[in-house]
Amino acid sequence: MGLILTALILILTVGVTRPGGEQTAAPTPAPLPPPDPRPQPGAAVPHAALAAPEDRPKISDQVELEAWAAKVAAQSQVPARVLAAYGRAEMWMRSQKSGCHLTWPTLAGIGRVEAQRGNFTAVVIGADGRAALPITGPVLDGSPGVPSVPDSDGGRLDGDPHWDRAVGPLQILPSTWERWAARADGDGARPDPQNIDDSAFTAARILCGSGDDLATPAGWWKALFAYNGATAYGQDVFIAADAFAAASPP
Repeated sequence: MGLILTALILILTVGVTRPGGEQTAAPTPAPLPPPDPRPQPGAAVPHAALAAPEDRPKISDQVELEAWAAKVAAQSQVPARVLAAYGRAEMWMRSQKSGCHLTWPTLAGIGRVEAQRGNFTAVVIGADGRAALPITGPVLDGSPGVPSVPDSDGGRLDGDPHWDRAVGPLQILPSTWERWAARADGDGARPDPQNIDDSAFTAARILCGSGDDLATPAGWWKALFAYNGATAYGQDVFIAADAFAAASPP
């Protein structure tokens, strides 16, 4: 399908790493040139990428995860701290939903598309994984081109007591967050949509929630449509995910 002459353009999911370890924004990348033709729903899946390490429930795998993230960051230009969140989500889904076959490029593709659509490329992600300033999407008040989604959380997650707004780096609606949210580090705290680890893990749970196999074209596209039902959105995520995978092959 000619999707990956774009791999060398990869720049951004959330930011880049400062020397002190803090994540800050990279320059906004030029849009990925659309392939001709654009990927069609159900026709293919993104290519395979360098897999995250194996999840070892009884032994810390943090060292292996960080080494993997550093290697992939050098290839893809996605920040290592952000990649660690995507890699951890892949690892946990591999253990918890082995038939799902979710891989990190899909999460990275969602992150990249959401950052560009929401124009929050200047966000800062700390070493603890939390956004320095809350990330919220537009008010979903039924304005032209915007769906109408009345408030579902009393403004607890999105700060708006009247209308819902998608929250966090992966832009999850409050009602969806309440259904699927999980704490990524297992410390018992409430899941935080502004934390990249929790956001990535929750997004993974949504994508794997229907029990489909994301290694198949039908399963991958069905999962993406469960996340966002717009065909153009799924195509944009596919293009980004395929490019990330091409930059970091197995």
